[in-house]
Amino acid sequence: MTISTQRETDEAQIRRQIGQIVQGLKDKDLEGLKRLYTPEVVSFDVEPPIQHVGVAAKARNWANVFEFFETVTYEVRDLTLAVGDDVAFGYAFARLSGQLKNGTATNGMWVRITYGLRKIDGTWLIAHDQVSVPLDIQSGKGMTGLEP
Repeated sequence: MTISTQRETDEAQIRRQIGQIVQGLKDKDLEGLKRLYTPEVVSFDVEPPIQHVGVAAKARNWANVFEFFETVTYEVRDLTLAVGDDVAFGYAFARLSGQLKNGTATNGMWVRITYGLRKIDGTWLIAHDQVSVPLDIQSGKGMTGLEP
């Protein structure tokens, strides 16, 4: 297999992995989501604390989403990837929305997300992710109403 063909294959696998996050959230499949991350994943998410270390901590973030949402929709837009032999990174916009358990529908907010991935035993897994919103420096508050 040529290098470009291997890169294309790897990129396609990573895109499928990110697609499995979208599907796993829709299905509220916590076990399926956990399989997409390395055991020692480090996540800088919008939800406190400042960092979440390990797949169990990452899974708690998703479990919290399931506690509040009756139905979950997760959208990833403009995913851009750079793929090496055994490491890759990507960035995109993402939005979590759906219907809350109290019946309220929410369009959610757009966030910026960065992925760091490692190829382990032939499978691409997320080793790091970071979710953020732009900051209004004057008020010190996140700007959650912006759209890509």
